[in-house]
Amino acid sequence: MNATSSEPVRCGWPTGNDTYLEYHDAEWGRPTTDECRLFEKICLEGFQSGLSWLTILLKRPRFREVFADFDYRAVAEFGTDDVERLLDDAGIIRHRGKIEATINNAQRAVELAEVEGSLVDWVWEWAVTTPHRELDGAIPAKTERSAALAKDLKRRGWKFFGPTTAYAFMQSEGLSNDHETSCFAHDACAAERAAFLTGRTLRPAD
Repeated sequence: MNATSSEPVRCGWPTGNDTYLEYHDAEWGRPTTDECRLFEKICLEGFQSGLSWLTILLKRPRFREVFADFDYRAVAEFGTDDVERLLDDAGIIRHRGKIEATINNAQRAVELAEVEGSLVDWVWEWAVTTPHRELDGAIPAKTERSAALAKDLKRRGWKFFGPTTAYAFMQSEGLSNDHETSCFAHDACAAERAAFLTGRTLRPAD
């Protein structure tokens, strides 16, 4: 969106929808350090496949209600009755495969936290220091690093999380700062990332 005298300069992708603009301004690219919010985004990126992200944003409050605020330890206890309950809920995306994958991924998240010690710390090992750009300056849909993240989670039994979904997750949660350099949020995200990444060990660059 182009700035007017009363608007900040933003990335080009948000629409004029207030929910979308608020998401860009306050959430996208800012470091997420809450394990439930990280797990939520992994799940919602899976639900978004084939749909617009705005559709998911508008349904996100209901998703949070019916999926225990994406507390993965609680979702891991969901059973067949919960699957049927969720399939009957018009407030979310009623896709059996994605619902069952969310429950499966919650169970895998419990396992990952037990093995790695912290879901947040493990996720942030995948952060990048320099955003990826194509030769023409465009942001790629996926990277070698996002492919490696998706491959690692697949090896651990996670579902509905491929390389493209992984990179969208990395962008949105601040693992990569892909705001345009002219965007008002770019420098703020860079500063927040730098503060959070200080002292952390990242995986070797791809």
